[in-house]
Order: sequence, then structure tokens, then C-alpha cells
Amino acid sequence: MAEIALIGAASGWGAGFRHTEEGPLALKQLGLAEWLAAGGLEAGWRAMVRTEKSWREHPRVRRPETFGLVARHAAALADEVSRAIAAQRFPVVIGGDHAIAMGSWAGVARGHGYAPLGLIWLDAHLDGHTLATTPSMNAHGMSAAALLGHGYQPFLDLCGGLLRPEHICYVGVRSYEAGEMALLRRLGVRIILMEEVKRRGIDDALAEALAIATRGTAGFGITIDLDGFDPIDAPGIGLKEPDGLRAAPTVAALARLAGHKALRALEIVEYIPEFDDSLRTAYLLRDLVLAVLAPHPALAQAAR
Repeated sequence: MAEIALIGAASGWGAGFRHTEEGPLALKQLGLAEWLAAGGLEAGWRAMVRTEKSWREHPRVRRPETFGLVARHAAALADEVSRAIAAQRFPVVIGGDHAIAMGSWAGVARGHGYAPLGLIWLDAHLDGHTLATTPSMNAHGMSAAALLGHGYQPFLDLCGGLLRPEHICYVGVRSYEAGEMALLRRLGVRIILMEEVKRRGIDDALAEALAIATRGTAGFGITIDLDGFDPIDAPGIGLKEPDGLRAAPTVAALARLAGHKALRALEIVEYIPEFDDSLRTAYLLRDLVLAVLAPHPALAQAAR
């Protein structure tokens, strides 16, 4: 089996809780690679992409500068992801706040020759804001909009329009603002709200998401914001939205996607070790990686 390239994306500048910067290194120190090996996945840390300024060392950086930090970090991350793909490694990007999605999926797109890409987006939020609609001015709320070709120009220069609206599907959304919802509805993006997930079941919702992400694409990815889960199961997050996805059924449903030949990368974001309780969120992250990737034919094929 080929090695999984664990790529840490240590950034908190896109979020209100800067602590997400510390998630990837904490998981490395906890032994995420060893946990995955115990579950049958060969994984190694290929890179730890850091921002130019650490949040702990520079706590008073103001928002205009944070946008530059986010954009340059995402560009560096895209380089690492594309290099991992060129080396026939399977990228698993560990964040960091969800602004890193701009770099993760720009790197995946570049690594696969900009072939049409689909994306399954598990999240409590839409991340579909532009500068005109965002109430917080936090870049992690703008990453999906940028990937779809809308928003702040430096973000668009990296990833603008890499995703087509018909190729992305949200699962588990339950907190959003009218402006971002209006944009995504206008574009025709499929959004499976949490209330619909509860009505239909997570298996059915993910089956629809997979169909959308693979229809007319050359491959697809999965991005998982840990705040998509109920805080009961994922306490190590910043934005604790109640009544979210439950860990056990979601992990089981994702395991049914394992082995899909078109899967190109996995991204998991917004882990905050300082807020975790008994490593519940860290173990959930481990279980998500194992569920999605064990066994995965792309890994075995690259090993031959």
C-alpha cells in the first residue's frame, strides 16, 4: 500500500478562534500517523505548512493583514499538495481553519491536471461569503465561495472557479447567513441541511452527495469541518453548533464510500486541541480518516 501523505496546514488566521493553528502539530505529536498504521494505513507526515506569523507570537495582527497571511499560506499549501500527488502519494490535509480549503483543493486540481473536480463538503456552515456579505470578515467563511469563483481577488487568483456549482454538495449545514445562502442558491449548489439529513438519514444524504461529486467529474474530494459534528462528539472545535452530525453513524456512512476509485484527497479541519475533552475529537478525526481510506484502491495501485 502506498503511503498517505499527511500534510499539516497550521493556520488560524482565517478563523475567529486562532487556536486552530495548533491542531496539526498536536495531532502529529499525539501520534496520528501511528494511530493510522495501527488501523492498517501506511501514513507519514510529508509537510507541516505554517503561516509567516504564529498566532501565539503575534496575537494582535489586524484583519487586512490576516487576508494576506491566509492567501500566502494557502498558496504554499497548494504547492505541497500538488507535489505529494506528483510523488504518487495520497494527500490527507489536516487543518487548521477551513480557509485552507482554498489551498488544499487548488493543489489537488493542479496535481490532476485541472480535470473537473467534485467535492463533498461536511460542515455546519456554508463558507460561502464574499466581502460584500460576510458579517465576521473571517476568511474561513469565504473558502467555498472562492473555489466557486466569487469573492476576494487574491483568493480567486489561487483557486477561483476550480469548482463548478453542480459538482459540490453540502451535508449537515445548520448555521448560515442569508447572503451566502442566496449566492449558493443562485448558483444552484445542492445543500443538504441538517434537518434533511435527520429526516433521510446520513447514508442516503451521502449517497446523493457522492452522486453529485462524481457526475461529470474526473475525481472528487471530501472536506470535513469538525464543527459539522455535534459538540457532544466533537468538543475540540471553536464554533459549537448544537444538533449536528453524530459520530458513529457518520463514520459508518463514510466507510461505505471507502474504496471509491475516483477519490483524490481528504481534508479535515478546525481541530482545536486546547478545547478537546479526553481526546474525543482527535480520535474522531482518526476514525474519519480510517473510515474513508481503508481500504482505498488508489493507495494499492500507486504501490505497485
